[in-house]
Amino acid sequence: MIPLLEVKDLKKYFPARKGFALKGQGFVKALDGISFSLGSAQTFSIVGESGCGKTTLAKIILKLIRPDSGSVIFQGRDITKISQNQFRPYRRDIQIIFQDPYSSLDPRFTVRRVLVEAEEAVGQKSQEQDLDKILQTVGLTKDIKNRFSFEFSGGQCQRISIARVLIVMPKLLILDEPVSALDVSLQARILELLEDLQDKLGISYLFISHNLRIVRKISDIIMVMYLGKILEMGAAQQVYNMPLNPYTQALISASTDKKIILKGEIASNINVPSGCRFHTRCLYAKDICREKEPPLAETEKGHFSACHFATNFL
Repeated sequence: MIPLLEVKDLKKYFPARKGFALKGQGFVKALDGISFSLGSAQTFSIVGESGCGKTTLAKIILKLIRPDSGSVIFQGRDITKISQNQFRPYRRDIQIIFQDPYSSLDPRFTVRRVLVEAEEAVGQKSQEQDLDKILQTVGLTKDIKNRFSFEFSGGQCQRISIARVLIVMPKLLILDEPVSALDVSLQARILELLEDLQDKLGISYLFISHNLRIVRKISDIIMVMYLGKILEMGAAQQVYNMPLNPYTQALISASTDKKIILKGEIASNINVPSGCRFHTRCLYAKDICREKEPPLAETEKGHFSACHFATNFL
């Protein structure tokens, strides 16, 4: 079966800008050889700290920026090789929901206008009852159509944002930290809504987060990134219950009573450390970690880790 989305050896380097010590000499290695695939009606979660490359990856898939090399194949076609005009039909199929539900909605627009504008952007027009139905699908009532976004809570605004993308019936929905701006109770409700919508509509999710606790329940596959590289990837329960990379272990511990305190600060992705990129903070680092970069290898079936000592954690 052909994957809905397939990313192959994606690389993106940005020239160092003003304020960096290596201005004019170095590059920010935002993505440095990323490969994965996403199937239909599947949730693929990308987890990592700020600077790991999550948002850059999303922008490339949305064709907002171009990669330096590699490919993004959507429904069998490499969308990195086509023009913006050729990509236009795909804009209906690939949609995004942002982190802040308030800033992603124009306060001058009524809810109805928000939905209609989304349709107009892809050349679609629905009947009034279709707008009502999509609002009911996300747990809102049709009588809110003439109200403005600033009149609603954060959770309600995020439901409006979800309705805005569902109105065009996408096949892939990129969720960029969609619940991090909400309190815990609202987070759970939005995640439950997303799961329900996926069951009903068969949408695939690319879920971006810094929090493994949040993505654990909703994910089919989890990919952990650090400084533009994949450090671990596998089925959600595999990764969460038996993490095979010290970095993943530290991320999981952040939401427990037994927190793993990493040493030092995250390294610069301009002056990337030699060997394993995580060795400067790793509690288990040895000489080989400083000298040789570990490949992303299948440690157990379907479970990949980029760590010289991954088998020690089995």
